[in-house]
Amino acid sequence: MKSTVAVFLPVFIATASGFVSSPSSCAKNHVHKPLFATGVNPQEPSVAVVEAMPDALPPLKNHYYLLRHGQSTANVEGIISSARSLAGSTKHGLTLLGIEQGRDSAPSLIDFIEQDLKDDDNTSTKEVYFYSSPFARAKETAEQCLAGMRANDEVAKRIEELGLKVKKEVMLDDGLMERYFGRLDGTELLTYAYVWPVDMFEPTHTAFDVESVAAVSTRIRSTILDIDSKHDEGGNHIVLTSHADVLQITQVYASGLDNVGMFSQYRFGNGEVRKMGRTVDTLPAPVALRPPERGI
Repeated sequence: MKSTVAVFLPVFIATASGFVSSPSSCAKNHVHKPLFATGVNPQEPSVAVVEAMPDALPPLKNHYYLLRHGQSTANVEGIISSARSLAGSTKHGLTLLGIEQGRDSAPSLIDFIEQDLKDDDNTSTKEVYFYSSPFARAKETAEQCLAGMRANDEVAKRIEELGLKVKKEVMLDDGLMERYFGRLDGTELLTYAYVWPVDMFEPTHTAFDVESVAAVSTRIRSTILDIDSKHDEGGNHIVLTSHADVLQITQVYASGLDNVGMFSQYRFGNGEVRKMGRTVDTLPAPVALRPPERGI
């Protein structure tokens, strides 16, 4: 922990004043709160403010896989891209490399599904569904993963041999949107360093009007339970295509890690897919927090 804090301490000290909001900025009148909220974000009323982490994620009826978007134009520009106005737009979509990463995720996804079939073939419907954040970079990644399943002859053959029924439609869900970064949205990636170290100590913090780890966990819990209820028969294979912070929070929350604020030590690469495990031993080895880099 000391080495992690040391990396970011100079930035943290230099921006300490940014962690205090004036009283006038703490609320807006006549705003409808999200159902699970105790308040609303002063920069974006659709983003909840919560006071505690949600209850643990209960047992689920379906298998879940987490797919991070491929490289986006925002990654290359080196800026944070979390504005809710991006939902449904084409801004900050995939680069050519990002398209390739999306397609290349298909074999890994099939590997995970095949393993689940070996472990629990009797209850599987062998149906595969894609859900995605409405941000262009996530939606395009889901589409490219599907394209990779068709274009890669080896993958297509494996899908046929396994008897998988892959649904071609990508279903968009606002609950999978990027973590909202408030006053840091549109700034350089380095400003993640104002937030991630604090997450480790206080998952409910909203410094710079960011969406807290607890708020992300709460909406992810609601989103997954809603999706699970739509596939009530169970045994389906569901891919959640989203963003780095959201997926990292999801994987540690779903696994039962005591401190979900440590999510930043379990980084997803662009176009990386993982099975959503339900125990801590399914997590990859943690990696000490490092300053963000342009292009990833």
